[in-house]
Amino acid sequence: MAPREFDIEAIRADFPILGRPLPNGAKLAYLDNGATSQKPQAVINKLREVYETYNSNVHRGIHQLGDRVTVELEAAREKVQRFLGARESAEIIFTSGTTMSINLVANAWGRKFLKPGDEIVLNEMEHHANLVPWQQVAKATGAKLRFIPLTADGRLDESHFDRIITSKTKLITVTAMSNVLGTINPIQELTTRAKQVGAVIMVDGAQSVPHMLTNVLSPAIDFLAFSGHKIYGPTGIGVLYGRRELLTAMDPFMCGGNMIDEVKLESSTWGELPSKFEAGTLPIAEAIGLGAAIDYVQSIGFDAIHTQEIKLLERALRLLPQTSGVTVYGPSIEHRGAIVSFTVEKVHPHDLADLFDQKGVAVRAGHHCTMPLHEWLDVSATARASFAFYNTEAEVDALIDAIHYARHKFRLE
Repeated sequence: MAPREFDIEAIRADFPILGRPLPNGAKLAYLDNGATSQKPQAVINKLREVYETYNSNVHRGIHQLGDRVTVELEAAREKVQRFLGARESAEIIFTSGTTMSINLVANAWGRKFLKPGDEIVLNEMEHHANLVPWQQVAKATGAKLRFIPLTADGRLDESHFDRIITSKTKLITVTAMSNVLGTINPIQELTTRAKQVGAVIMVDGAQSVPHMLTNVLSPAIDFLAFSGHKIYGPTGIGVLYGRRELLTAMDPFMCGGNMIDEVKLESSTWGELPSKFEAGTLPIAEAIGLGAAIDYVQSIGFDAIHTQEIKLLERALRLLPQTSGVTVYGPSIEHRGAIVSFTVEKVHPHDLADLFDQKGVAVRAGHHCTMPLHEWLDVSATARASFAFYNTEAEVDALIDAIHYARHKFRLE
């Protein structure tokens, strides 16, 4: 199916929340898409359909409802498979989100295969969810953490790849797109480097998957994680893609119902993929809703998504530095996605966000679960505007107006 014609007003009409005033009467300019995205009516309708017409548990019921919900869930898994370009749907594991997906790999792969002297390669821009689990695994296994330095503008310093990525490297784990700087990392180059030294590569796709085409076979990624709620789907559902050979060799992360083959009083054997890593009752409606979200995104098309988001990013990167007292962090536009983090001189980001909210402009403020990166930036917190294809240039202007409003409130202009 060919993507539909991009009509911003028609697209915004697909998202009920965007047309509703806030409780204070202000018009919403939702610029917090890096935290979570808004949901189109198609996803809302799909969730309602599940609960109203075939709500049941999956893979267990013999009755008609159980059959229907199982078919719908496995159809959603196949949509994710095709969306990521995976070889088979058994390589798609449903989780609660990116955090659980990374923890699954850290515990089920890392604790089993890493040993003293092995090295895990990270960098300072990683989200805590792709840092803290590896700290714990390193402590448990005796593996060592190594960090690729950053360039002055917040990119990976490729001049250090030869020094950091060596025969001791067993895992490279990296965000495809920074949730603070917007930096788009060189996944192709890192994948090539990993293969050259016999290492595994894990990609945190939480920020990248909603904004750009992802194919796990080109480059040949070993593990990839993303969250449904950032790609216009429900909360509580995420995905781990894993190469079959790796998933097969791993032990289960959680044990219980559905993930077993045979259970005896003193021993058990595990089920086939993907059941082996899906203990208990899945977030069923949410997984089906994720399938609907993928359908919706594909109806827009990544070419149109990229074009709209770059237009917004260009405007923000042009206007923000022209605004008195504003410092913008991160690389130039050719190296970043639709995220802009900034500070305003003499105004704490939390105060900024509060004053912005009075004007209907929703942004994020804080360390964004990247304390080491903010230490590297030498600031305690930033304000972050993160764009989606349903945002408009007028909303970028509303952000600039909100900065002037905040500066006026603090008597800075």
